[in-house]
Amino acid sequence: MRISTALCSMLLAAATFGQDAVPKKGYVPDSATALKVAEAVLIPVYGQQKVDSQRPFSAKLENDVWTVDGTLYCSDRQLGSQLIVQHCNGLLEVRISKSDAHVLSMLPKK
Repeated sequence: MRISTALCSMLLAAATFGQDAVPKKGYVPDSATALKVAEAVLIPVYGQQKVDSQRPFSAKLENDVWTVDGTLYCSDRQLGSQLIVQHCNGLLEVRISKSDAHVLSMLPKK
């Protein structure tokens, strides 16, 4: 019985350790961190190739929410004397809470 009481006490102490240690600047304090979080969630969903194709990513903070957008490269092509503009869809976007690193949304942006 003494072993289980000690074990429960240790588990309770471990579970509560650091709960009050919220960083003053939030868990996503800067754009570099926002970019890393965004890439970490985008790669498993869209794949490394799709993520790489939209580098560099940019991060903008507004109302304590980071919005991370990829760069979409579209190439126009020439058909005879006529310029054909290729339509591009699917720019990746991730919105992340600065305070707790919660991913608010992740989608291809049109």
